[in-house]
Amino acid sequence: MNRSRILGAGHYVPERIVTNQELSEMMNTNDEWIVERTGIHERRWFTPGVDTVNNMAAKASRMAMERAGIEPSEVDFIVFATITSDYFLPGNGVLLQRELGLANIGALDVKNACSGFLYALTVADQFIKTGMYRKILVVGAEIQSSALDKSDEGRSSAVIFADGAGAVILGAVGQSEPGILSSHLHSDGAFAEELYCIAPSSSGEVRLSQEMIDRGDFFVKMNGNTVFKHAIVRFMEVINEALNHNGYTKDEIDLLVPHQANLRISQYVQQKLELPDEKVFNNIMYLGNTTAGTIPIALSQAWEQGRLKKGDLVCLAAFGSGFAWASVLLRW
Repeated sequence: MNRSRILGAGHYVPERIVTNQELSEMMNTNDEWIVERTGIHERRWFTPGVDTVNNMAAKASRMAMERAGIEPSEVDFIVFATITSDYFLPGNGVLLQRELGLANIGALDVKNACSGFLYALTVADQFIKTGMYRKILVVGAEIQSSALDKSDEGRSSAVIFADGAGAVILGAVGQSEPGILSSHLHSDGAFAEELYCIAPSSSGEVRLSQEMIDRGDFFVKMNGNTVFKHAIVRFMEVINEALNHNGYTKDEIDLLVPHQANLRISQYVQQKLELPDEKVFNNIMYLGNTTAGTIPIALSQAWEQGRLKKGDLVCLAAFGSGFAWASVLLRW
């Protein structure tokens, strides 16, 4: 049986920088309030007519392929994680397949929001372990800013979410090579409505109506306190699950890459694990929460900054809408 390994990572974020000061002109908030609660100073929002989920994903994918040293023709399959696809249907996987000219390969879409990239990475890992595919493009990309309520009522979520794309090439290697050691996936749908977006919905008479628009059903709704309380518990559980499963301790982690949900959550987890700053990668301060995009973007940036070296023990962890949470432990 093969092992799968991340061969290269890439990312793309929109050029438009949205500062806390700019948000304070849209809603009743200020830099101090946002930083205290989220740790975010600025984020990237897309430019309509310029950025799409698909073209951002394509730019991240080309970077990942270049860094992996492979040609597009070597990619066997695509797993695309997003909750903000360009079309209601089809999913973004086939759009990316077309954009990259990857003739007739399969494309699968994953809609697990904040934990979506880790779910997608796990699916790809299984395909490679069974020998069905040799090289898989795994993507997380989102445009969230167009679904944010930028009024006082929606400020708790509007100040957090952002846009961007990240991608990795997962390739087959021998069992003795560094690679993914294990994945751990969980969910609890009892809390589905604590972080969700109602419309467009297929379960009504129409999928989108003026009444839905007037109610703001297409805005992201989030119970921030509930999300925070569950996140700090589940993050710790799933990280420890990965370590225990593989016989490692927290002290052996070389780099923890958490989903960039909220800097306060990441700092809480870091404190509980007693990890120094150099062992935790955060970029939410200047990129915001890009949902399925956060972890692949962070991996790409961490590699650029020399914080990922061959053989490093890396733990990826995520929690969010669903509620769904996950971890992946790997050797870089």
